[in-house]
Amino acid sequence: MTDWTGRRFEVEVGAVAHGGHCVARAEGRVIFVRHALPGEVVVVAITEDKGGSFCRGDAVEVLTASPERVAPPCPVAAPGGCGGCDWQHASADEQRRLKAAVVTEQLQRLAGVTWDVEVEELAGGLEHWRTRTRLAVDRSGRVGFRAHRSHRVVPVADCVIAAPGTVDVLASQEWTPGAELEVSVDATGRTHASELLPDKGRLRSGKPVLRPHRVLGSSVAVEQAARREWRLDAHGFWQVHPDAADVLAEVVADWTGLVAGQAAWDLYAGVGLFAAVLAEQVGQDGSVVAVESSRRAAEDGAENLADLPQIRIFAGKVEDVLADGDLPDPDVVVLDPPRKGAGKPVVDAIAAREPARVVYVACDPAALARDVATFADHGYALTELRAFDTFPMTHHVECVALLER
Repeated sequence: MTDWTGRRFEVEVGAVAHGGHCVARAEGRVIFVRHALPGEVVVVAITEDKGGSFCRGDAVEVLTASPERVAPPCPVAAPGGCGGCDWQHASADEQRRLKAAVVTEQLQRLAGVTWDVEVEELAGGLEHWRTRTRLAVDRSGRVGFRAHRSHRVVPVADCVIAAPGTVDVLASQEWTPGAELEVSVDATGRTHASELLPDKGRLRSGKPVLRPHRVLGSSVAVEQAARREWRLDAHGFWQVHPDAADVLAEVVADWTGLVAGQAAWDLYAGVGLFAAVLAEQVGQDGSVVAVESSRRAAEDGAENLADLPQIRIFAGKVEDVLADGDLPDPDVVVLDPPRKGAGKPVVDAIAAREPARVVYVACDPAALARDVATFADHGYALTELRAFDTFPMTHHVECVALLER
């Protein structure tokens, strides 16, 4: 096995790849290079090599810079630094072009779909948008983020992409060495933080179970979206960009084509953001089924949507609830799965009910492309797609796809 760890190569950087890096080649092998841009000539230091056809590295010297290169606004957004941001060294326009190229490539390669993708900017710019984040505490009690593909903690005093009331609040305090921290700031501007420590003797999937040790604020956050107020677990799922929930809800509403009296499903429903939109469209004579695996989120959804009796909420894994079969056939299905996607069993179960439309909200373009390909096997075609820069400075991108039978 070849091990290039620690070696340096002068390379010409090629196309962007999914995951926040670009592709380069040296001596017949692929190198996934972070901190570089397409077209640049850089010196890359190999940081990880497990043998085989590829390895990973950081651009530690830029010999020929891209015209889209900018100075990163954060001092730890550099080789060996924080692993949270991927594109601080790229202009705002270039960041969105890179993300668009990734979505385009994934759809073409994994789904055989050719699509001219544009990633749309959200209000607020590149900085101070992230309202929810997770941090680690080093051995000295300082807060920080993990280095890229590492458990090493990089201490920070603040974070360029974090919203005020999150990292800045925690960094000014001392915490238990080795702890992890969850922090969020809600629509009212209130900070919610929880220090998590391992529960000795308890494991889940081979890892220690974390339990709350110290709490700031309350356990309930207040959010606003889709013309409603939402009360939910302060560290449960909610879109981290302050404009994302409203933008995604508007696209879903535009694409469902639902009318009064029809039936809809909201899968991976969270606290019911999209279910609320669907309920307004189908009216009191229609029906909405919402399915969410987190019991706490399902309970929060039931409380938030108590004024909409046309919604039925099921707490359980989506594949298990759909397998039950005791659900009305949907005219439209909305799904917002986790990063791994819905997967073939769920797509098969949806297609078996023959909804006219499927509106798919995706936070990972590879998972989206795989599921689009599976839907195609059932006769569903991709007819609309919008992509949004809901995670500026990172490689992440949110897509909404419309599939029609």
